[in-house]
Amino acid sequence: MGHDRISRRSLLKGALIGLAAVPASSLLARDAQAAPELVDPASPQAKALGYVHDAKKVDAKANPVYKPGQECTNCIQFTGKAGATEGPCNLFPGKAVKAGGWCKVWVLKPGAKLG
Repeated sequence: MGHDRISRRSLLKGALIGLAAVPASSLLARDAQAAPELVDPASPQAKALGYVHDAKKVDAKANPVYKPGQECTNCIQFTGKAGATEGPCNLFPGKAVKAGGWCKVWVLKPGAKLG
């Protein structure tokens, strides 16, 4: 009965390769998440929320809650980086919205200003 033993050197080498793969895979996953698909304003959810890519094109008569200066970028639901042209929104998981967009659920982000 023979015992196949793994040398300490082979074991450590395999462990180091495995450890090196973890950060590399997380970087790849982060890059894949960095560019989510843009919300389609014609989708049922976007229509229900009155989402538009450009807040300046909001029909104020059809959306009486809209006030000039309200944009996704200054909404509490927008989680994109400051200065970004688009970013994630809590209302559309896995999708991005335009920073200059708007929807009926808009709420001023704490510390933000209109305009």
